[in-house]
Amino acid sequence: MRFPGIFISACIGIGILLAGALPALAQQQAIYPNPVAPKMTPKLNLGKLSYDALCASCHGKNGGGTDKGPTFINRIYNPGHHGDGSFYTAAKKGARAHHWKFGDMKPVKGVNDALIAHIITYVRAVQKANKLF
Repeated sequence: MRFPGIFISACIGIGILLAGALPALAQQQAIYPNPVAPKMTPKLNLGKLSYDALCASCHGKNGGGTDKGPTFINRIYNPGHHGDGSFYTAAKKGARAHHWKFGDMKPVKGVNDALIAHIITYVRAVQKANKLF
């Protein structure tokens, strides 16, 4: 049986569209496997140490996400959608679950504005290293 040329062309076109959509679909996932670490500086190291101590158990190594919390390498956490203020509020007051199905985030005990600032600097560097923006 021979397939008409239009059918084959349509299949090829759909395949190309799907291949182009896969990166976008992957970014919608709650876990980003094997995130790239940024080039570390002393300032970023402060943020990484704070992140590892206070955030990584839920948000994963280098912000990749876990089964307890989402990745930060997602367009949802791009500064244009969730600005730095969102990180301060979530860490200090908690956050209502609205993008993911992990449940509400509780406030982080022992966090202060200086630690959050270091963490944000680190998270934004991770996002840049993974070409989020």
